[in-house]
Amino acid sequence: MTVPALGESVTEATVAKWAKKVGDAVKADEALLELETDKVTLEVFAPTSGTLGEIVAPAGTTVAVGAVLGRITDGAVVATNGSGAAAAPAAPAATPAPAAKADDLSPAVRKLVAENNLDPAKINGTGKDGRLLKEDVIAYLDKQTAAPAAQPAPAAPAQPAPVARPAMPSQPAVELPHVPRALAPNEERVPMSRLRRRIAERLKQAQNNAAMLTTFNEVDMGAVMALRDKYKESFEKRHKVKLGFMGFFVRAAIQALKEVPAVNGEIDGPDIIYKNHYDIGVAVGTEQGLVVPVVRDADKMSLAEIEQRIAELGRRARDGKLAIEELTGGTFTISNGGVYGSLMSTPILNPPQSGILGMHKIQQRPMVVDGKIEARPMMYLALSYDHRIIDGREAVTFLVRLKDCLEDPQRLILEI
Repeated sequence: MTVPALGESVTEATVAKWAKKVGDAVKADEALLELETDKVTLEVFAPTSGTLGEIVAPAGTTVAVGAVLGRITDGAVVATNGSGAAAAPAAPAATPAPAAKADDLSPAVRKLVAENNLDPAKINGTGKDGRLLKEDVIAYLDKQTAAPAAQPAPAAPAQPAPVARPAMPSQPAVELPHVPRALAPNEERVPMSRLRRRIAERLKQAQNNAAMLTTFNEVDMGAVMALRDKYKESFEKRHKVKLGFMGFFVRAAIQALKEVPAVNGEIDGPDIIYKNHYDIGVAVGTEQGLVVPVVRDADKMSLAEIEQRIAELGRRARDGKLAIEELTGGTFTISNGGVYGSLMSTPILNPPQSGILGMHKIQQRPMVVDGKIEARPMMYLALSYDHRIIDGREAVTFLVRLKDCLEDPQRLILEI
């Protein structure tokens, strides 16, 4: 069994867990393990029936596309160690670790060896089966640097002044490994998942690359809530899905995007790409982290079809069953912090998109209506946008258009 193709731009994954142990019987197309990428969690299925004879990559191992994960056999099961991986036969006597070969080196070690013109066979490897680690190369370099300094330099005879020579380019600085800090008695250290690391990278990328700004407005949700209360039972009975608020926001956002196309665009080098399709990302919180599945061609869907698609994507996101293509290619994103009680926030862009809408909690607030103070169900809206492509006038126009559609839902039907 090998690591399958993981999707565009995804080259490696981490083995999350195995569903079987060495020696267990397996059936063809049975899920044997889960791979966690920086976008989704994927199941790997048995290509044939037989016995799980060997686990080559136990849980926690980082593997590249095409790497061997395990082996299914028909015969006797290989003896295993405590980790579930195949146990190596006991050697009759301790032997020195074999010299490292260039083909066995990881990309980081190979780069470090090449940059410093080293012979990997002269460096003792401390990894599994004598494998050469990055720390081994760094320790070897430190030892080589310290060795000449430990010996007193012999007195050199007087020499003529050296001829000036052009300066040689300096060797790149060696990146020292991260040294973890000591933990207090009531602390614990847990490695970040690949998904969490990817989320952190993309959010920081958005802050570093975009001229990000947020503008706010508020919307009276009374009309949408009244429409929803009136038809939610018949809607669910007919379409087999609950009538929520997200469908209204997706439809309203599309109307506003058509009127302000810059919010649906992106910057590509010196150019602006205006998109005449509306693939709306809907942020979903899961136990593993935030993911943004995409509702493709949402402008061509009815309200019921949008709600059905959002429900399906949300369910599969929480189960970790989303495909890579369902998480890429969105043109605009909507994030609903109101389901967690958020009253106001400034959402961060989802690169390379130029706009993201933040929904929030619906709360009764005193508002002036026709000269009278009334308690109205109000929601704050936040639009974060890339100021390099979207002007303040366009951002405000977008939010006002969205507000108009939600406060008078008949506009969504008439598209006015």
